[in-house]
Amino acid sequence: MKARLFDDARLARWASEHGTPLYVYDAATILKRLAELAAFDRVRFAQKANANLAILRLLRRAGAHVDATSAGEIERALRAGYAPAEIAYTADVLDDAALALVVARGIAVNAGSADMLEQLAAARWRGELALRVNPGFGHGHDDKVNTGGESSKHGIWHGELASAVERARAAGLVPRTLHMHIGSGADFEHLARVCGAMRAAALVVGDSLRTISAGGGLPTPYRPSDRRINVERYAQLWCDTRDAISADLGHRVEVEAEPGRYLVAESGLLLARVRARKRQGGVDYLLVDAGFHNLVRPAMYGAFHQISVVGRDAEPTEPRVVAGPLCESSDVFTQRKGGGLEPQALPDARVGDLVCIHDCGAYASSMASNYNSQPLAAELLVEDGVARLVRRRQDFDHLLALEVDGD
Repeated sequence: MKARLFDDARLARWASEHGTPLYVYDAATILKRLAELAAFDRVRFAQKANANLAILRLLRRAGAHVDATSAGEIERALRAGYAPAEIAYTADVLDDAALALVVARGIAVNAGSADMLEQLAAARWRGELALRVNPGFGHGHDDKVNTGGESSKHGIWHGELASAVERARAAGLVPRTLHMHIGSGADFEHLARVCGAMRAAALVVGDSLRTISAGGGLPTPYRPSDRRINVERYAQLWCDTRDAISADLGHRVEVEAEPGRYLVAESGLLLARVRARKRQGGVDYLLVDAGFHNLVRPAMYGAFHQISVVGRDAEPTEPRVVAGPLCESSDVFTQRKGGGLEPQALPDARVGDLVCIHDCGAYASSMASNYNSQPLAAELLVEDGVARLVRRRQDFDHLLALEVDGD
């Protein structure tokens, strides 16, 4: 059983004060994970994992740069205090809003499609150009997070890199950065392959190259049996690659990491109340007031999140299924890939008990929805033992504010 980040009394108090469902984030955990990557010349937070302004500001103060994948994420970064030079826009397309912002602010673009190059040049963009390369292979904890190979839409195909470099230069653009990200949950066998692919790609770009980006994909130990990645070995692989490329090109090249989930996943808890209990044949269900509108990973990937019942750690356990309130059969937190049930050992929780879903700092609130017209949940950030509200619970007026009914 994973230890909770906060004691039972505080969790109970926060849930009482702010209601449930409720996200709670621990700033110290985020800063600890960031510090583990200090060997890199630069760490760039992939904010798609959790784009709360308070978390963006926390990481900015700690020295991290930031990645954005949309005009909205660029705007978030700017409002969090990031300078345009600290922001990179990574995408496979440029929509009108994103193109306008990167041009107006001179923001770096990490182009995942060669067709973006002429579009940037035509708009008179004058930022730093990166090229995202698909090395022809990928890896991930699920096919849906595999970002390399033929089945992935991401990046410029490795065999087309030379052509993309020529197109960039013909358009008056200078490639300064190479980026490779093969998926979430990558292991060292695949990391070694991508380091070799990066070195080969660097020779294609040549003298203009100044930075290589390792992307993200550092795994998070969601299950108690999961082994934590050896971050020192990971960083050393990439620093050795940086040094080899620097020797190849005859000038110093920097290396940056682009973690998202790794920085924030373990910092977050999702608190929910048990609202009903039932037995369906041989299966015991605990029905709670959080659902896949708050945490979609189990429904989308069959992802595992450990669950505990606050105040009942010492009690006997039985296999139980935890499910939410939505009118969907897939609204189950304890399921495996493909949708089959995967009960967890839990005590005999009562209606009104508080359930804690662990490791919800990444791809929980950032992927939340209003499905079934459920309001978005509140969020707390705990710094130096003090919890502050960093996102108010959505009310029904806000839920409906943008709709026009013709009256």
